[in-house]
Amino acid sequence: MVGVCEHKSCAHLSNFLKLLYNQKIIKTKPMKTFFLPLMYICISISLNAQSFADPLLIAIEGNNTRLKALRLQAESQKLDNKTNIYLQAPEGEFGYLWGNTVDNSNRIDIHISQTFDIPTLSGMKGRLSDRQNNSVDWQYRISRMEILLQAKQIVIELSYLNQRKNEMEVRLLHAQLLAQALTKQFESGYANRLDHNKAYLNLAKVQNELSKILLERQFVQAQLIRLNGGHEIDWHETDYPMQYLPDIPDEWMAENFHKDPRLVYSTQEVEISKENIHLQKANRWPVFSVGYASEKVGAEHFQGAVAGIHIPLWENKNQITKAKTIALAAQANQIDLQQQYQSMMVSLFTKVAGLQSIANSYAEAMKATHNIELLDKALQAGEISVLTYLTELSAFYELNDLVMEAERDFQLALAELLAVEL
Repeated sequence: MVGVCEHKSCAHLSNFLKLLYNQKIIKTKPMKTFFLPLMYICISISLNAQSFADPLLIAIEGNNTRLKALRLQAESQKLDNKTNIYLQAPEGEFGYLWGNTVDNSNRIDIHISQTFDIPTLSGMKGRLSDRQNNSVDWQYRISRMEILLQAKQIVIELSYLNQRKNEMEVRLLHAQLLAQALTKQFESGYANRLDHNKAYLNLAKVQNELSKILLERQFVQAQLIRLNGGHEIDWHETDYPMQYLPDIPDEWMAENFHKDPRLVYSTQEVEISKENIHLQKANRWPVFSVGYASEKVGAEHFQGAVAGIHIPLWENKNQITKAKTIALAAQANQIDLQQQYQSMMVSLFTKVAGLQSIANSYAEAMKATHNIELLDKALQAGEISVLTYLTELSAFYELNDLVMEAERDFQLALAELLAVEL
């Protein structure tokens, strides 16, 4: 919708140049004097409509320093989750004891043993470790989604500011031509000072608005560079990322309910807490050890196999109760998150649909009230004054700004709705 408005601004400027030439306010044909700057602005608008933001988001995912740190942190956490699932290290003892016996014999003791869990407990530890690592992956995906959504919304904001910048450059050229024309007419006695001053006030207003847009664009551009890990990005596109409002919201939300990283992560935490309960119950089972022992005193030598058992009577007290409490908290958090998510998505979808309706309504109003050509003809015929012309033109510009703003708001809300697809 916005691209159409920008092309109309270019066409209006071209028509206005012809009007000034026909009234002999400018002596050089518009195609010779103003063709190059006008062509540059309009072609820039046309070419920008072919771009999209996906490659930029891919680059940001690779360059973002926060995501780099989170990836390393996730790998470290995965390794830590795997450290407690293997057998304990074997133990060995050596003793050399001096004797105070009749034959002055010394004693040499050697003990080697290996502690092991029963196979069921080892399997539980392995399954719990796998679930924990899976949960780490989903936790990373949450952060990734949030950062890429922020980047996508910044790109949308930059595209909007680029639209405003291109539009204001066309308006600035138009305001400059109008001010020059009124200056010549005033010097020739065909225009009064009020019209002359009004044209220059309009020129100053457009110049200041363009400066404000450039400053805001510079600030937003800096945010995009920060998300890209400090690597330079100069985003000049005016189109928005390719995204569409789902046709059947209920089916779309049901499908994404099972792949949204926030919900999947909460489900993983519930499963981990349940697995941990089984593990804590299994930790009450005895732990066995086997080994070899040797004892040598003088000519006597004793050696053979040894076995041991460790019964955890008190050391795991309250661990099962603690695990059950953690499981209840995880389940409560999952239920709360699911309810909030469903409510949020319904509200967000309603908001997006409403913003789309507003944007379409403004676009239709823009088409219905596009009477710039009539204004040009009325000014040429002397039917309206410059003040009236500028007033009507200002109303058209204001509507054009509302069209771009409504489209921007719709795209920002839609990006948030579709964040799960990043």
